[in-house]
Amino acid sequence: MRKSFLLATAGLAAIASPAIAQDTDTPTDVAENASTSDNVIVVVAQGREQRLQDVPIAVSAVNAESLQNSGANDIRQLNQLAPSLLVSSTGNEANGSARIRGIGTVGDNPGLESSVAVFIDGVYRSRSGAGLNELGPVERVEVLRGPQGTLFGRNASAGLINIVTQGPTFDMEGYAAATYGNFDTIRLEGGLNFPVSNTVAARIDGVYLERDGFYTDRVNGGTVNDQDRYLLRGQLLWEATPDLSFRLIGDYSNKDEECCAAVFVTPEIAPGATLNAALDPFAGPAGSGSLVSTQNPIIPVLLALGQDPRAFTDDPYDRNIYPTAGRSYAGETEDWGISLQADWDFGGAQLTSITAYREYDNNQASDTDYTGVDILFRAPGDDAGARRFETFSQELRLQGEAFDGVLDWLVGAYYANEDLTVTDNLQFGSQYGAFAPCRIILAVNPALVSPGGQGCLSPTGRAILEGTAPGTMPAFGAATPAILGGLDILSQVNSVGSNGTRYMQNSENFAFFTHNIIHITDNLDLTIGARYTNETKTLDIDFNNTNGFCPTQRALQTPLLATPLAGLAGGLISLTCQGNSSTELNALNITDERNEEEFTGTIVLSYRPVDDLLLYASYSRGYKAGGFNLDRSALTGAFYSPADITGQTNLSVIVGPAVLNDPANLQFDEETVDAFEIGAKYTGRDFTISAAAFRQEFSNFQLNTFNGTVFLVQNINSCGTDLGGADRDTGGLTGACAPDDVEPGVISQGVEVEATLNPTDYLAFNAGFTYVDTSYENDLIGRDNGTPLDPALRLLPGDQLSNAPDLVVTGAMSWTPPIGNSGLSGLFYLNTRMTSGYNTGSDLLFGKEQESFIVVNGRIGIRGPDNRWSLEVWAQNLFDEDYTQVAFNTPFIAPQQTYSAFLAEPRTYGVTVRTRF
Repeated sequence: MRKSFLLATAGLAAIASPAIAQDTDTPTDVAENASTSDNVIVVVAQGREQRLQDVPIAVSAVNAESLQNSGANDIRQLNQLAPSLLVSSTGNEANGSARIRGIGTVGDNPGLESSVAVFIDGVYRSRSGAGLNELGPVERVEVLRGPQGTLFGRNASAGLINIVTQGPTFDMEGYAAATYGNFDTIRLEGGLNFPVSNTVAARIDGVYLERDGFYTDRVNGGTVNDQDRYLLRGQLLWEATPDLSFRLIGDYSNKDEECCAAVFVTPEIAPGATLNAALDPFAGPAGSGSLVSTQNPIIPVLLALGQDPRAFTDDPYDRNIYPTAGRSYAGETEDWGISLQADWDFGGAQLTSITAYREYDNNQASDTDYTGVDILFRAPGDDAGARRFETFSQELRLQGEAFDGVLDWLVGAYYANEDLTVTDNLQFGSQYGAFAPCRIILAVNPALVSPGGQGCLSPTGRAILEGTAPGTMPAFGAATPAILGGLDILSQVNSVGSNGTRYMQNSENFAFFTHNIIHITDNLDLTIGARYTNETKTLDIDFNNTNGFCPTQRALQTPLLATPLAGLAGGLISLTCQGNSSTELNALNITDERNEEEFTGTIVLSYRPVDDLLLYASYSRGYKAGGFNLDRSALTGAFYSPADITGQTNLSVIVGPAVLNDPANLQFDEETVDAFEIGAKYTGRDFTISAAAFRQEFSNFQLNTFNGTVFLVQNINSCGTDLGGADRDTGGLTGACAPDDVEPGVISQGVEVEATLNPTDYLAFNAGFTYVDTSYENDLIGRDNGTPLDPALRLLPGDQLSNAPDLVVTGAMSWTPPIGNSGLSGLFYLNTRMTSGYNTGSDLLFGKEQESFIVVNGRIGIRGPDNRWSLEVWAQNLFDEDYTQVAFNTPFIAPQQTYSAFLAEPRTYGVTVRTRF
């Protein structure tokens, strides 16, 4: 049934569908060479203006009209238009993550750069989340698939999103638009373009948006995941001479919003989770769909400590949340910058210079445990999980022709200096000391659990463990006082943690690149590109922790680490010192530096057997820099294996003692990829089609995952020798590989097809199809020195990557018929995206599965003569499809049995009025 459904959907989308746009403002010289085709799409994907169908790489292009019809205001909404692209966000919109062909970087840890680079007007944005702001008027968007580095300033290992905004012209014109929709959405947009003189033109654009949140806070009142944002952008164009021009752009955007709430995962979200009985989070004697079960004993603890039971019984797609009273999701984002682009044509060559400075500043408060029990939180303020990027960049490109047009050459240089400051105030809540000891007692004897009691013990329970109850002996022998004392210390860990800890990272990189097209014959081209990149990163950490209970606990439990009670003692230390919140770190001076240099490049052979058909084959090598895990937990070794404490298994296993002062534990290595691709592009008068088959092999793949307590950053490789299942067990010391036997750990391979059809003057269809197998290899290891895989990732070997559906079909239809002879015209627009099932959690645990789903957007309207005005009615997610962006381990709750989820947006609808003058 599933295959039939997918095939049927693919067929429908192929019949009725546009997402890749025709650009009606194509340059004259390109349009004149467009043969007999009216289906001209112009891009600069190779640093030169070319028809899309003449570019021998896989690229999707979307123009202004398609973006407007689809309602795309930020890069997340490009999902509907580009089948190989998936953009999602998690606990903070600054954490936005873009994936191409199933490859991307989870954005929760700012120390990791994006596998998919985002450029706006030629300027690199430090992380993908910067593209989740309002974009304003956009001329076109290009999505380049596969490694990039020989054409743009910043290199990328998986792909690139290039956004070109509307620039100034020498015509006096303006526009305005107003939207009202459900959730009390108000969106106002307007702009003015005007000549200042015969050589200077200016443009100013602004966007304002406010909207109520999708989640209802049943504890504190109000809504969460609201929108309150604006964008201002001003531009000047100076055509100093016919051969020299300058474009100055300044922009400022602000978001003052409450984001991002989460709900508990229930069978309504992840019905597939019940297929694995051993890890079934919904099984239990309380009945189908109950989270209150013997398999999940932490739930009664939460309920006893004040959790509203409706959090477990409500339909999660009703979007009711039950957080801790008084906790907030308030946050603010400021993003501004200025850039100057100079273009100089001095005869035999053209020089382009792009100089830019940008600042991006975000802070986000949160009820970080997402429960009604006060376990973990960030208080509102400038230190609330704050990240600040200050980036200067300079790009130079020189290009021209040689040997009577036989060689089309380009050489370039790039320099960037970026300061990243991360400041945090993550603290244990007022009930952490009541909650955390219960995890210990559940592992010792669940019958003794008494939430609210000292150390989660009733007086009777304490007497049983002490051996003072009739007929009992001390439960832990001579170590009993130390264990019970440890529980008492743990019970006092409340309202302490980080109080402005700062991570300061500087990244300085420079690169030289070249991209050359050799016209061997009139129909045969050879493209050769190369890049040298040099990157230096330095890190300084200034700890400001307030948890003084950790040193006391460590002193009390350390003697037990060499005894059979090591697991229990390690658990007490770990839960007391969780997240390296100890005051012990305040006196440390953590500094480190890493240096990298890498040669990458591409070679493409393209052949045109007839004028309308292009065939090509390519090899590319891509690179993404390594860096530092900006989660202080990574400084230390683990105190206990993941099976301990959370799963009530043996407590005698201990991975290793803490290593407090080793910044090397924070480092992760650079990611590289070898990519192979063959493709074909056909251009007819009313029909175009592009197809590509590819294989990408990633070494040192950078994985960021949340294991329920900390963010793990792990390089992923594979071993050429069978590890005998050692990469799938819970032992952190098994599964090593000889360094000379290390192989790529992630393979992405598949096919992509995109097509356009224009059967009449007013009717256009587009279709996109992507089938990709993006999977981890078997016999996985960590870094390329052969170290074992972290046991928290033991489900990865041989499985599909998270957020990497194997099949995506997109389609759109646009019909703009004239209405009589009045000059009026109609608009009927639909687009759709069908996505097969996938796991949304980067550790691939059960309960994070998302089943296949379809999202449809629609717009109908009437437009005046020459599109001077329009009235449109629209809907996003027309059929109110329920699906999840990302599911994750609920912080500090039993990670294999309790998950939370960030839901995708529900149906939105409204009316928009536009005018041009």
